[in-house]
Amino acid sequence: MSFLEPTLVAELLLLGACTGFLAGLLGIGGGMLMVPFLTLIFSNRGVAPGLAVKMAIATSMATILFTSIASVRAHHKRGAVRWDLAAKLAPGILVGGLLSGAGVFSLLKGTAMSLLFASFVGFSAVQMLIDRKPKPSRQFPGPLGAGAAGGVIGFVSGLVGAGGAFVSVPFMTWCNVAMPNVVATSAALGFPIALASTVGYVIAGWGLPPALPGSVGYLMLPALAVIATASMVTAPFGARTAHAIDVKKLKKVFAVLLFGLGGYMAWRGLIA
Repeated sequence: MSFLEPTLVAELLLLGACTGFLAGLLGIGGGMLMVPFLTLIFSNRGVAPGLAVKMAIATSMATILFTSIASVRAHHKRGAVRWDLAAKLAPGILVGGLLSGAGVFSLLKGTAMSLLFASFVGFSAVQMLIDRKPKPSRQFPGPLGAGAAGGVIGFVSGLVGAGGAFVSVPFMTWCNVAMPNVVATSAALGFPIALASTVGYVIAGWGLPPALPGSVGYLMLPALAVIATASMVTAPFGARTAHAIDVKKLKKVFAVLLFGLGGYMAWRGLIA
């Protein structure tokens, strides 16, 4: 199979465009949508189910390297990024992401990865439905505590192929960081999370034979290029649309979709 197969390119362009738009519209990472569909796309091209979900997670995470840049630039222009907090969390994130991507990720079976991802999506859907924020109850910790928190954020994110907002946003809110700064700083943290995890995936999958033309271990490089390009184009349109509609109601609809996608990933894990 050639990667230049028109149907495959069209599927990846559509996936990238949709996930980019929704990421800009709802402020969520594209991994929750991207991983189930990439798993299906790779499986339909003959990749073994266990490897397909790992390739989907790794490729999805790598796209954040590109999409986070555009988001951070927009937030930085408004002065919303707390770079001091990002600097405290980043060392732990890098260590946690590397440990996750290079170590635990390669040791877990595809079945376990599918079920873990399904649990993550289900948890995220519940959080969207109830829309409950933790009450601010303490100050941001010092370097040691921030490093430990960053390690947890990086480690968990690397396992499920997500940008970390589902952990970093509640944590910073709990630490009395203002919500505009929380959202902007969480976007900035997406880059070190993606960088560490992606390096880990490459290390862990270096000795694997290519599953598809253009793949390197767990990473599908041509798919990464197509999806990242499409999502970077559509994300700004989603951000603009967010100011014109009631996003809270839309999030509840999206949560129902997430339950369906989580159920699909759980089913794939159980039949693998």
